[in-house]
Amino acid sequence: MSHPETSPSIAASRRKLLKTVAATTALGALGAPAIVRAQSVKLRIGFWPVAAGLPFFAAVDKGYFKEAGLEVEPLKFAGAQQVMEAMLSGRSDGSANGTGSANLAIGEIAQPGLFKIFATNPSNAKFVLDEFIVPKDSPVKTVAELKGKKIASGPGIQNVTLAKTMLERAGATGASVMELPIGQHIAALVAGQVDACYTLEPTGTIGRMNGTTRVLESGVVAKYILGDPMAPWHGGAASLTTEFIKKNPEVAKKFIAAYARGIELVRSKPEEARQFMKGYTAIEGPLTGEVPLASYMLYNEFKASDVAYFQKFYDLFTDKGIFEKKVVVDSLLYKA
Repeated sequence: MSHPETSPSIAASRRKLLKTVAATTALGALGAPAIVRAQSVKLRIGFWPVAAGLPFFAAVDKGYFKEAGLEVEPLKFAGAQQVMEAMLSGRSDGSANGTGSANLAIGEIAQPGLFKIFATNPSNAKFVLDEFIVPKDSPVKTVAELKGKKIASGPGIQNVTLAKTMLERAGATGASVMELPIGQHIAALVAGQVDACYTLEPTGTIGRMNGTTRVLESGVVAKYILGDPMAPWHGGAASLTTEFIKKNPEVAKKFIAAYARGIELVRSKPEEARQFMKGYTAIEGPLTGEVPLASYMLYNEFKASDVAYFQKFYDLFTDKGIFEKKVVVDSLLYKA
């Protein structure tokens, strides 16, 4: 007969107790209950230093993400392509507004189902982001007059493709396009290295304020690519990777809700929001109050016409052979 203290039932109870103690100790060592640790998943969000990322910058600095119980790490990159590549490699969980939508689509082609867009920053002749600029004293008055001229474009396939296509459609035949970091556009114009630049704000505002360049035409993508100066060009987008959303659906919802608070701040209190460009972009001082602010559109605000214009933008890259296959916009939009 076995001893009472070593009976199988008591031994099993002891093992269960020891496992419970071990588990409790492990949780104590981690410093938080399991449910709390599950909610403290870090989101790594890539951005590049352009004004369109303002809702994200504001949400970080205003503490909207922290108030939602989220840990968000902003990751700064030199360009939209690098933001997309970080998502592809798993080094980033999403993108802030301002990240080129076409760059994201190339990532989607490389890895189908890579991401979902939850907000865009549409621009046009009213909400200015894109523009052609020339030296202040240039005799050029229209984009068509850039025939045979040397044009600088921002880096990346989205910027270059748009610049070449817009010049063609404006009648500026024979113009040559070269990639150049946007931060060097004004200096290149002043030095006479190029005759004009297809650029993004705040470049045009900086040139105007320092008296070196002037805007030749703004809202050019809406006009020359979409066919209407007031059409929404969804050139930049905020997104989360599909993998992150699937693994952390509730965290994703909280993140998007907190990000939406950043968008609402820009919409309702633009002057308060402007200050949050400092530290994330080269925009500071008097420039903070002058640079045009982008418009923003959340996934649940899209109308059929918005999706159609977005699709028309993507179809350009398919037609030009940049996209290996058609990318369907509606399939990329986040669904709550």
